[in-house]
Amino acid sequence: MRKKLIVPAAAAVLAIAVSACAPPSPVTTGDGTASTTPSATVTATPSAMPSATASPAPQPGTAPAPGAAGAVPSVSTPPAPADPLAAAAWEALMSPEGEYAASAQYQAVIAEFGPVEPYVSIQAAEERHIDALTRQLERRGVTVPPNPYAGTIPAPADLEAAATAWAAWEVDNVALYDRLLDEVGGDQALTRVFSNLRSASQESHLPAFEAAAANGGRLTPEQMRDLGHR
Repeated sequence: MRKKLIVPAAAAVLAIAVSACAPPSPVTTGDGTASTTPSATVTATPSAMPSATASPAPQPGTAPAPGAAGAVPSVSTPPAPADPLAAAAWEALMSPEGEYAASAQYQAVIAEFGPVEPYVSIQAAEERHIDALTRQLERRGVTVPPNPYAGTIPAPADLEAAATAWAAWEVDNVALYDRLLDEVGGDQALTRVFSNLRSASQESHLPAFEAAAANGGRLTPEQMRDLGHR
């Protein structure tokens, strides 16, 4: 048995030596990245490695792509206020990752599938978030327009897809507040509001949508209470 194993090993060493002398010829797949098929040429030559400019793989938490079911469309909105603090509150309200878009998304699901949880409870919470941001903007003399996303967002095909999409969207919402909190660090009122809204997305809405996605897209009243929703 031991003698039979020596011949393939020697042949393998010889094959590697020969291929190392041959010109490198990287193999690419249909998406333009280097093939992952093991080969002496690929591992021995830097030119066969994937290009540094290749598009990164999609990351978890990315909201639906434009045009996909549940995606937030581009809408026409008034220009943001010139005051940086007011502009931050405006972005929290009006951006595709903001509270107006969230309310419209969850309302689309309710209109399509009825008053199912967690969409009903979270949509009501988003209206309270809108009120909090509206007060901050009006305190700075900014007139707040109606929700430009209302009626523009199609519901996903089913509740499981909706819960999965909205869980990803809540991750993006948390990232939005992480950035905005850095921008308004000197303003106590906005810092408090942004921190509260971020906590609601991270600690309440995201777990609810993740649980719903694992439960066929909906939650029972008992499951909502177990997650801390009244």
